[in-house]
Amino acid sequence: MMTPGLFHTLTVADRQPQGLYLSDDSGERVLLPNRFVPEGIETGSTLEVFIYLDSDDRLIATTQRPRVQLNQAASLMVKDVNRTGAFLDWGLPKDLFVPFAEQKQRMEAGQSYVVYVTSDNTGRLIGTTRLNRFIKDEASANWPGAADPYQMGDKVKLLIAQRTDIGYKAIVDNTYWGVLHSSQIHKAIRVGQKTEGFIRQVREDQRLDLSLEPIGHQRADSLSKRILQKLEDSGGTLGLNDYSPAELIEMHFGVSKRAFKMAVGKLYKERAIVIEETGIRLASDEDRKQALKKAGGKANPKAKPKQQAAKNSAKKHTERKEQPSTNKDDSPSPAPRKKTVYRNPKTSSGKTLRLKK
Repeated sequence: MMTPGLFHTLTVADRQPQGLYLSDDSGERVLLPNRFVPEGIETGSTLEVFIYLDSDDRLIATTQRPRVQLNQAASLMVKDVNRTGAFLDWGLPKDLFVPFAEQKQRMEAGQSYVVYVTSDNTGRLIGTTRLNRFIKDEASANWPGAADPYQMGDKVKLLIAQRTDIGYKAIVDNTYWGVLHSSQIHKAIRVGQKTEGFIRQVREDQRLDLSLEPIGHQRADSLSKRILQKLEDSGGTLGLNDYSPAELIEMHFGVSKRAFKMAVGKLYKERAIVIEETGIRLASDEDRKQALKKAGGKANPKAKPKQQAAKNSAKKHTERKEQPSTNKDDSPSPAPRKKTVYRNPKTSSGKTLRLKK
């Protein structure tokens, strides 16, 4: 069955003067008007199209891609308002209708609003700004025993939906609410913006705290690649280091100073960069040789300190085992122990007092 508001892959059944008729596996047919027919398409070919209802509420197909689909949210601009509601531009010839009953506040032409696409009781596609009816507060399992939908560090799709006192509310994967706290925002964002984000925390009440940066080691790995690319693009040098102002780091990379220091430290340990007073630069072969020489030519730059210490300890233990053993009779007698001499600073003659320990 062809559901309005979604993409479908259909087969070209036949050509008519008004366009192509496409059919699905069940034999249901829909018209693709001539203005949307790709060149060179033949009968029997398959085509991905978007299905919606025309002005007469008949199914119609298009190869155009709307800005939003059924059961998704997006920020759309109002083209017109009449006595029944507002009409929003969603990238198709027929505008998306938002009845007054589905508007939390009266919409105005020329303004953009975050709307969710659903269908009314007649099957007609409509938009609504009453998001709480469709977006859930708690990201919990759908049935007992099932795994929760998210874990810390998961990458998600975000739609920035609302400004709040503590930051922004965002729609996560068109399904859940999440919060971007102001302390986690290091680049400019706006209501209506779509962006990638990450789950920073799943709270005990199953609500989501979000981040615009990867979490933990993922953050350092991702940012390290960006720093290397920036170094290559700028001729191998960059006027930023651990002592640079946080505002300057945010301007260049849109991350916190702490995240930048973690990424720089990672690159330094890998001997990919050299840290200088004025900034950082790409390490040359000579820099790596000098670093290896300084480390004694044996240290592995990627080895963890505990691992290296364990190796050194094992080496010493092996050396002690390999020393030749001697019998008591053959062993040399220990050197006589010297008596400790303590000088009495009060004696003017310089004589010393020999004290037994």
